[in-house]
Amino acid sequence: MIVAIDGYEANVRERVGIGRYAYEILKHLYLLSSHPASGIPHHNFRIYLPSAPLPDMPVETDWWRYHVLSPKKFWTLFRLPLALMVDQPQADVVFTPTHYIPRFIGIPRVMSIMDVSYLHYPELFRSDDLYQLTHWTAYSAAHARRILTISEFTKNAIIKAYGVTPENVMVTYPGLTMTEVSNSKKQKANVQEKYHISKNYILSVGTLQPRKNYVRLIEAFSGFLSTNKQRFGDIDLVIVGKKGWLYEEILAAPAQLGIADRVKFLDFVPDEDLTRLYEQALCFALPSLYEGFGLPVLEAMAKNVPVVVSNVSSLPEIAGKAAVYVDPENTESITRGLLAAVRERNLMQGRWRLKKGLEQVKKFTWEHAARKTLEVLEEVAGRE
Repeated sequence: MIVAIDGYEANVRERVGIGRYAYEILKHLYLLSSHPASGIPHHNFRIYLPSAPLPDMPVETDWWRYHVLSPKKFWTLFRLPLALMVDQPQADVVFTPTHYIPRFIGIPRVMSIMDVSYLHYPELFRSDDLYQLTHWTAYSAAHARRILTISEFTKNAIIKAYGVTPENVMVTYPGLTMTEVSNSKKQKANVQEKYHISKNYILSVGTLQPRKNYVRLIEAFSGFLSTNKQRFGDIDLVIVGKKGWLYEEILAAPAQLGIADRVKFLDFVPDEDLTRLYEQALCFALPSLYEGFGLPVLEAMAKNVPVVVSNVSSLPEIAGKAAVYVDPENTESITRGLLAAVRERNLMQGRWRLKKGLEQVKKFTWEHAARKTLEVLEEVAGRE
């Protein structure tokens, strides 16, 4: 079987969201296919990229080949479809780990959809992004043989939004990838000094965009500070994430609330530093309005950190019994959640949630996601 894969999103340096998902699926498809003991039949993979593969991409072999195409402009509409039609023998199946399938080809296509937040909160997206997400995803969902997604919540949302049959939407839960780091006191202090953050801090991780609900989180943190000044002294809210869209209000919120010195926006940080930031946090907070999955929640639970998350979308499915749940549209609810997580972290209830978190993360592995993805590709290609 020849599997063609759109590697556009996987081949970026700073991987978050769909970029992380695409990279990990490719990496683990490669690892599964590299080991005879995995029980995976021999397949040939063609990975299509708009630029040369980065050093951490899987090493090219006689069965794993990179096809670098240019220009990358009109990638989905023209450049990738043309290559798929010209390359011989033609692939048996095309997998695109994004919302957009290559057009104008007769080869069976499989796609991934992370979430459909753009349909529920259109006002939170820029107009050009919204148009593409709305129209291109609808076309792709209508023409893909199978749709892979990352939670049962999102599966149900896709079925409702696009009228596809439930049998054609498969859940492949993302896994957990954490960089192991030294726990020396010196290196822990180095991270705090490097990013100019206090010893005590609440952490949040995600792209700066409206649906992450950062403005309300910052408002809730302001309420938290007024309640806990005497107990913790200096305490920061640390937000790790690249600028996405419509982020101006988020960046302006701390100054408007008079806590500009207590909220630290770190942009993208290396995996090693992010791991240390998780480990030392008082708690992790993700009160999003909408999440297709919420991988940072898993990362926090894996590091035995209390988590505060919304009681909507996929987050209860992902966090299970390990989280403190809040109403994302109620600032006071978020404040109470932060207080509960921090105050109870060393009490019986808090320790019970931490234990449940460590149990919950074991359910999610990239190997399982890649194996299930390959099963779907084999089925669509008509091969066992």
